[in-house]
Amino acid sequence: MSKISVDVNKAVGHRFPPQKVSYNKRDLILYALSIGIKDDELNYLYELDKNFTPFPTYPVVLELKGDSSDVNLFAESVNSGGPIPGLPELDPKNMIHGEQTIEILNPLPTSGEFEIHGKVNGVYDKGSGMLLERVNTMIDPKTGKEYCVMTVQSFIIGYGGFGGPKGQKGPSYQPPKGKKPDAIDASPTGSNQALLYRLSGDYNPLHADPTIAPKVGFERPILHGLCSFGFAAHAIVKHLANNDSKLFKSISVRFTSPVYPGDTLETYMWKVPGDNPNETNVIFNTKAKERDVIVLANGLAVLKNVGGVAKL
Repeated sequence: MSKISVDVNKAVGHRFPPQKVSYNKRDLILYALSIGIKDDELNYLYELDKNFTPFPTYPVVLELKGDSSDVNLFAESVNSGGPIPGLPELDPKNMIHGEQTIEILNPLPTSGEFEIHGKVNGVYDKGSGMLLERVNTMIDPKTGKEYCVMTVQSFIIGYGGFGGPKGQKGPSYQPPKGKKPDAIDASPTGSNQALLYRLSGDYNPLHADPTIAPKVGFERPILHGLCSFGFAAHAIVKHLANNDSKLFKSISVRFTSPVYPGDTLETYMWKVPGDNPNETNVIFNTKAKERDVIVLANGLAVLKNVGGVAKL
């Protein structure tokens, strides 16, 4: 047994204080550039474009960005919600982003002031570490309107062995056997991709400081997992939703290997049947092409259909 003291019953269900967050059109444009969107898609990049709109995965940056447009200290922003009852103080250096989902409930405004309402949804003992699941809802505090729900699973190395629940295995989304991908997208990342993406609010020095990366087992700074997440989401919307962000409903993925700036992200997409005939389910995975390593796995995106029933 670990010496770590954990009271799962106190932790699960804990609600964090509402977090003020905000963004403007400049923030949206910067994010779109940082996930590889090019100048032939001005609907995400030019504020005067008649179809200007946020790329729908933008809210995943808000928990760390908060309501500031300046740089911040990662260790402070990651713990800004305060301690979690029943858990020891968690060291940000031991945290690994395991899985991420986002579901859009209402179209995102192009700017505004909002709140993130977060709660602890699960604490699981994985032996070598703790799996912490948090659910965040982005709302308009004036009207109560909910815009999206995001689920984050973080693995905290060295915090396991406390005798808590192991947790059930989540759903498995595997490419259909014998079926060729419906689309493949290859998008190169730049050598400065992490330096660009961090300007959206995630200032973890692991993604910028070449002296820190080797101390935690990487040859050089790695790309943010949520940057690769954005690249994959964009590939799906571009190839399978006519590049219409209004058709994007949700996406979930597991982070399996680090990406290095300069890697080409190759995303493979398969349309598969779902429960709703008015939606298209897309199973996907992404690999770092040059190294032939899967970096995003167990991916599922859900797209709304134009005019009704899916054509698979």
